[in-house]
This record gives sequence, structure tokens and C-alpha cells, in this order.
Amino acid sequence: MSGYKTLYLSSKDSVAVALDEIPAHTEVTVKVDGEERSLTLTEPIRFGHKFAVKPIRQGEDIIKYGEVIGAAVTDIPAGAHVHVHNLEGKRGRGDKIAN
Repeated sequence: MSGYKTLYLSSKDSVAVALDEIPAHTEVTVKVDGEERSLTLTEPIRFGHKFAVKPIRQGEDIIKYGEVIGAAVTDIPAGAHVHVHNLEGKRGRGDKIAN
């Protein structure tokens, strides 16, 4: 386990947030509700940025803090940076509201 800090609030979450600058190829462990996941980051993660804690398929919802924040525009492997290059936001988009 690394000494880097992360924020992972719900076992439903598909991402965690880096509370430190974390280099690529670092093994991190995230814990919540007695559940623990260990994974290796595939790229550097900057402070405040998200990384996938499990594989996310293209089109799947991305969940942060127990809430949907967007959808994956491509397959995202565990340990990958999750940001505008692979996440499409749904909040505030009238065309994404289900009737």
C-alpha cells in the first residue's frame, strides 16, 4: 500500500479522487465500508483529479461520491485518469434527461 491519500466515499463509486500528486505505476489502495480495492495507476494523477477504481465500459455511468457525474465516452481501465478526455458530463444537459 502506498502512502498517498485518496478520497473514496461509497462502494458504488467507480472513481476515487487523488488528494496527493500520485505518479504513474503506483499501487494504491482505496477503502470504504469495510471494502478495500488495490490497483495500479496507469498514468500520473494530479491532486484533485479522478481515477477509475474498476473498469468502466463505454456508455456506463461514472459514479463519484455516490452520484452519477457523467458517462464514459470510451472504455476506461482501472487505474486510468478520468477527466474530460474520457467522461461526458450529464449534469445540466436537457438532452440527457430521461422522460
